[in-house]
Amino acid sequence: LKLEMPTVNLDGEVTVLATVPGVVQSLKRCAVTWQKLISRVLEEQIKNVPQGNSPLAEIYLWREKNAILSTLTEQIQLPEVQKVLEILREAESEFTGELQIVLRDLKKHQMQAQDSAKFLSTLERHLKNLSTGTGVDVISSTIPSLLDALRLVWIMSQHYNKEELMVPLLERISWEISARVRKVVDLQTLFKQDITAAKKKIKEAKNTLEQWKKCYFTTCIQVEESGSKRYWKFDVKHLFEKTDYMVLICQDLYDIFQITEELHNVFIPELITVSENPKGVDELQREVNIVISPMEDLSFDPFSMESARDWAFVMEEFREDVTVKIVKQIFVQNLKDPPLYKNHPPVAGAISWSRSLSHRIKHTITRFQEEEELLASERGMEVKQIYLQVAEKMKEYEDKKYHEWRERTEHMLPFLLKDTLLTVISATEEPVTTKKSVCYTMNFSPEIQEIIIETKYMEQLGLPVPEMARYVTLQEDKYLRYTSKLKVMLDRYHKLMEMMSEAETKLLDHYIQELSRILKPGHKRLTWKSVGIGEFIVQCTQTIGKLELLVHQIHNISEDLSSKLRSIESTNLFKFPRSKNGDKHPGAKEFFDYIKCERAKEVEQLVRKYSAIPQLLIEVERRVACTNSGKSPKLASYYAYWENRIYQVLTQLIVKNLQAFDATVLSNVPLLQVEAVLSASEITLQPNASEIEKMTVQSIQDCVEVTKHFIRWMHGTCIECPPQHVRPNEVVTFSFYSDVSQSPLIIEQAVLVTQNVQKVLASLSKCLNQWKRYDLLWKSDRGTVLDRLAAEKPACVIFDENLQFYMKVAQEVTQQPLIKDEQFIRLQLAPLAFAVQENAKSWVMSLGKLLNKLAREEFFSLQDEIQVG
Repeated sequence: LKLEMPTVNLDGEVTVLATVPGVVQSLKRCAVTWQKLISRVLEEQIKNVPQGNSPLAEIYLWREKNAILSTLTEQIQLPEVQKVLEILREAESEFTGELQIVLRDLKKHQMQAQDSAKFLSTLERHLKNLSTGTGVDVISSTIPSLLDALRLVWIMSQHYNKEELMVPLLERISWEISARVRKVVDLQTLFKQDITAAKKKIKEAKNTLEQWKKCYFTTCIQVEESGSKRYWKFDVKHLFEKTDYMVLICQDLYDIFQITEELHNVFIPELITVSENPKGVDELQREVNIVISPMEDLSFDPFSMESARDWAFVMEEFREDVTVKIVKQIFVQNLKDPPLYKNHPPVAGAISWSRSLSHRIKHTITRFQEEEELLASERGMEVKQIYLQVAEKMKEYEDKKYHEWRERTEHMLPFLLKDTLLTVISATEEPVTTKKSVCYTMNFSPEIQEIIIETKYMEQLGLPVPEMARYVTLQEDKYLRYTSKLKVMLDRYHKLMEMMSEAETKLLDHYIQELSRILKPGHKRLTWKSVGIGEFIVQCTQTIGKLELLVHQIHNISEDLSSKLRSIESTNLFKFPRSKNGDKHPGAKEFFDYIKCERAKEVEQLVRKYSAIPQLLIEVERRVACTNSGKSPKLASYYAYWENRIYQVLTQLIVKNLQAFDATVLSNVPLLQVEAVLSASEITLQPNASEIEKMTVQSIQDCVEVTKHFIRWMHGTCIECPPQHVRPNEVVTFSFYSDVSQSPLIIEQAVLVTQNVQKVLASLSKCLNQWKRYDLLWKSDRGTVLDRLAAEKPACVIFDENLQFYMKVAQEVTQQPLIKDEQFIRLQLAPLAFAVQENAKSWVMSLGKLLNKLAREEFFSLQDEIQVG
């Protein structure tokens, strides 16, 4: 494509050279050559079309055009060529005008090619993904970005924005997408793959085709909204006709695999092991494979619109084969246990199931008859014969099911309606004296409800039903009301019985017997044909309601009684005094006197609470027996129940208080104090251990004797026993003390507390034993010791040693701990220490006096000797 350059010398001015004929002729011949070359190249490029159907061919075409035309354009721009053109124009050659027209065409086509190549290059990456992507998922992800890039090309390009350019490109893209889908959905390999994988491929292919069309219309809207005056108003039918048809074929293929999968799932390998006819299952699976086998070796391309009739015939055969042969196998396989529609009864449901299968294959044969070509084929005749055989079997099956149901219903229904309303689950001939009272259950047979439902569906199926069954069905609402109300009534009854304690059951024995009498017709006389069912339910419900009210009232009173007993049981009978001035604790006598005083206050409150109990029981008597005497025979067992509860509460009251006192004894918190003293030359406690133990035992006894304030009731009443004069001047009061005090728990706990106090006192005595090392201070006969010492007249050093010893003892005592805490008792050692110190000081004084006396005697004796001498 190289332009031929002139051979003449072009040095010099243009105006001069334009006047030289030889130069002008030479240049004109050269320009003619250029014109012919450019015209030929333009003609070739205008006629040039993309090679193949791929959209990439369009890019390559414009890229090639741009390269060729740019090469010519660049040569035209060379200085040497431009000087030739200037000389010719200066020479006013006629040829120059024609050459300029060609050059303008070259410029126009070169700019168009350059612009188109530049903008189409932005599509190259997307189009390569479209043509070489690894799967349809790549295609699906590419389509939106590709169309967006096309939209920008349409809006921004100066040349590639015309329908005659864009539509062919869109058609090529559509062809590329179709080709990729064809490659993915290859029938020869598709039917050899796993069903799930094949379905996935088909679905992805179909979605890709649909996405192509959807994204196209989205782009059309975006082009309009961009403000561009050039809209995408292309021929949509022509553009998407083939891909839309491919969508339909993909759907057909998906349906084939879906049906195949469903049939295989119905007869999975596990079913073969439990089926009564495993060979039939295998046969069905083979039938399914035979039906789809023609799809693998089609003699035509199913995606081609020219083969639409052939494909329709294949699909029709597939549907009919599947419908008739598979329905036959389903019917045979499920005869004994047919699948039922929701809420359908067994018999009518089985008949409905059979009729639905019959309708499906009848519909198939009807379509066969409309298509003479199908019916006349060998397969059509085979299908028709199968239909006639299956239809006959289905009719026999339905008739047998119906007649068996009718005979059974006519025989069973009269007996079922003779059942009583209720059935007794457990009962006793003796009066109700325990919580286990009579229990009932509703005796409405589920078979009656099943007959009612069967009758409804039989009539919907157009089958005649027995008169009694129709009558019972018409009464369904009434039976539903009866059964619903009976269930509610029985639930209330059983709940009421469960909420009563054994004592309450005995208390309300008369009411329970009356309720049993009201319920008796329900399990003795009334049947489901009786006319008094409604009145029976009303009477039972009313009686239960009255008893419920009474039980709730008794429960409220019982809760008040229990509350008082809980309050009594939680009373503290061992309230301890608080320490004075922080560390000052009361003495033993003060400690136990305080407990006794506080206990007396609590006993007043306890007696007041106890005295209120009979009034609450009289309130129960008023509601149950309509009397308020406190001695109703009907409440004798109830009085006894609460009196026993009181005994248990009082026992727990004493046990818990003794346990609490025992815990206090064993704790490391001092509550009282005793003193260690020197009494009659003996180290002892004040009060001594024996006195403290007596105080403890007395306090325990006083705690138990609290129960003497709780007077027992007279037999069969809640009235306190009056004092009994057994002998002159001897009155006996019956209280709970005689029983409570004999309780092994209380005796055991009282002994345990006493033993623990003894252990504490023993520990204190052991502590005092350490002070016995000072016994000589007070147990030695001081006069005898001093007389012996005076007689010996020891040296001063001996006196000094003795004085030092006693002074050391006095000093040592002051350094001893003066307080010893032993669990709940604080031992004050100060009085003992003071006594020891005083004794030591007394010895010092006595020794001092003796020393003084001996010294004086020695002095006077020495004085006499001096005077005599």
